[in-house]
Amino acid sequence: MAVGVEVVTSSASAAVALRGAPPARTPHELASLLRAAGMPEAGLRATALWLVSGRRESPHTRAAYVRDVSWWVSWCTAHRCVPAAATTAAADLYIATLKESGLARATIGRRIAAVSSWYTYLLREQCAAINPFEGAERPRLDADASRTRGLSREQVAAILGHAADHESARTYALLWLMFATAGRISSILDARIEQLGQDRGHQVLDLTVKGDRVKRFAIPPAALAAVQRHLEERGDPREGLLFVSRTGRRLTQSYAWKLVNRVAGAAGVPHAISPHSFRHSAITIALGDGRPLHVVQDFAGHADPRTTRRYDRARDSLDRSPAYELAASVTPERNED
Repeated sequence: MAVGVEVVTSSASAAVALRGAPPARTPHELASLLRAAGMPEAGLRATALWLVSGRRESPHTRAAYVRDVSWWVSWCTAHRCVPAAATTAAADLYIATLKESGLARATIGRRIAAVSSWYTYLLREQCAAINPFEGAERPRLDADASRTRGLSREQVAAILGHAADHESARTYALLWLMFATAGRISSILDARIEQLGQDRGHQVLDLTVKGDRVKRFAIPPAALAAVQRHLEERGDPREGLLFVSRTGRRLTQSYAWKLVNRVAGAAGVPHAISPHSFRHSAITIALGDGRPLHVVQDFAGHADPRTTRRYDRARDSLDRSPAYELAASVTPERNED
């Protein structure tokens, strides 16, 4: 029997919920979860510092780390394992359970990375014996696999057309910005009116993106017209959130999920989608149109070009083969006379 964790069968392990609503969504909820799991106060203080340091300064990033760590802490509690004394055997069993749960490889990799980062900080603060996830094998991402349901060019056009004719100006503007910027839904829902402007003849919108950076996006005329119509209906406010509810509150991501599925269904899309489907589709269509990889990478805000390549569905197309141009460049010209 491994120290720090009770050996359990695979079936009992799989009974622990590892998907759905996360055990904790806020630092306060995570602290309560850690106390219940037996984490000493020094470990709680170290966790609080970890959450506001490094790459976790952005509220959205911090919330994601809270959720990912909470899954592990909840699993530890169910298996009578104290997180501060967890062993590599416990970590390996947890990873095996994640794989059995049917989660996407990227999700599993992200959860492992988050918990490993947390333990690295705890170890530095002498609040954990080891980092049980150090050196753990993470799922290899399939460059051609993505669980996001994308949309074809025709489906995007159908959704926007339906929204223009049958939905509110707010919905139409929101959908246009989701596609035209390929922005993450959290960034778009955080967009502010005063972030609209001009730059060297381009209509632009500054969005706070991953890593708490501000990125400037060009807004094409059709998207700008949709935004202007939306703001006119609101009485042309000069500042504040670009998209708000009837009571003036920020729209939620759950609302956006329901909205895009309702409009997509009404436009004839036969499958469920997510707000990320618009980002996915914009990147895929841009690559399919032959835009250079580095240009699309910058547009998408990917740190690694390999991430952008995952969206390139036409990578094996023979139409793209450089063989023809290569051959033409070395084929000698012959005089037929």
